[in-house]
Amino acid sequence: MKRIGLMVKSSSAEAVAFGREAAVWIKGKGKEVFIPPYLADRISAAEALSFDDLPDAIEAMIVLGGDGTMLAAARLIAGRKVPIVGVNLGGLGFLTAIAMKEAYPLLERVLNDDYAVEERMMLAVELEADGGVNSRHKVLNDVVIKSAGARLSRLETRINKEYITTYRADGLIIATPTGSTAYSLSASGPILYPTIHSIIVNPICPFNLTNRPVVIPDWMTVDVTVMQGNSDVQLVLDGQVDLPLSIGARIMVRRADESVYLIKNDGKGYFDILRERFLWEPGKSGR
Repeated sequence: MKRIGLMVKSSSAEAVAFGREAAVWIKGKGKEVFIPPYLADRISAAEALSFDDLPDAIEAMIVLGGDGTMLAAARLIAGRKVPIVGVNLGGLGFLTAIAMKEAYPLLERVLNDDYAVEERMMLAVELEADGGVNSRHKVLNDVVIKSAGARLSRLETRINKEYITTYRADGLIIATPTGSTAYSLSASGPILYPTIHSIIVNPICPFNLTNRPVVIPDWMTVDVTVMQGNSDVQLVLDGQVDLPLSIGARIMVRRADESVYLIKNDGKGYFDILRERFLWEPGKSGR
């Protein structure tokens, strides 16, 4: 592996400093390092490329920051089979699960093509309004439809074209297993193992308390229509892209053909990450 991309949380001085150090270290191994334009004046050992050119120029991506930086990197790579290493320099870090002290041994293995990846499914989203498809998107964590104000949203929901209900709620979350530990978890959704092939449909603070989260197989589709009586409804993609929704707008969600490939740290399993992030009781030997 010779061409490495670097995404850094620019608001974190620690992440930028580590990015400078990592770029020098990678170049010292005889590899090329590429960064997006916003880092051009902050990491001199790397070559800045446009957002359009960067994904096709690299063989792997290193992300230094939190899960937000990881989501931005996944959106930039846009379904290409470019593996990602996530080093946690942000908050909780379910996606950026590798600690700084673990980074260089793992990066050494990545540069030597000695690594394993974990495939994470994505969702494909189509927004249809005024009789046609207005936009298409891919998300790694979740699709959120919610009112910007204090009023309840009315969202007619169908799964595989079968009518389920019209939710009266603060909103609706459609999440991947990866996104099960994000917004959906705060809305009392289940934690799913990240490689399970399924989709979560989870209302946010529903008026009808019997409206509970449901988990469906990944071959099913979810269609949501914004009904009369709504105002200031938004479509929020991975918490980073906001789109206004008009009355009658239809949001169609299915599993994407593309996936994201995260490089695994073989010394740390998913339940190790959950235990660290949620401060669960440490494991004990025996019964």
